[in-house]
Amino acid sequence: MAYFVYIIGSSKPRKRTYVGWTKDISKRISKHNSSKGAKFTRGSNWILLYQEELNSKTDAMKRENELKKDKKLRSDLRKRLN
Repeated sequence: MAYFVYIIGSSKPRKRTYVGWTKDISKRISKHNSSKGAKFTRGSNWILLYQEELNSKTDAMKRENELKKDKKLRSDLRKRLN
């Protein structure tokens, strides 16, 4: 079964990113956009900026932590937001 690590971004109220993992990216982004996702993401409109497919939940969780610490990548992705 595939697992995904993703970075979503929102430009309002300010440019910011969120990193997470899931089995179903489209369903997860829908939850974020309907304010039923993580508390941090409530009240904003999110778009998918980056995704990776991994083979296990453990690998996805490890990669999520790596991406959360990658300030350069997240900064570069924020620049793509309007």
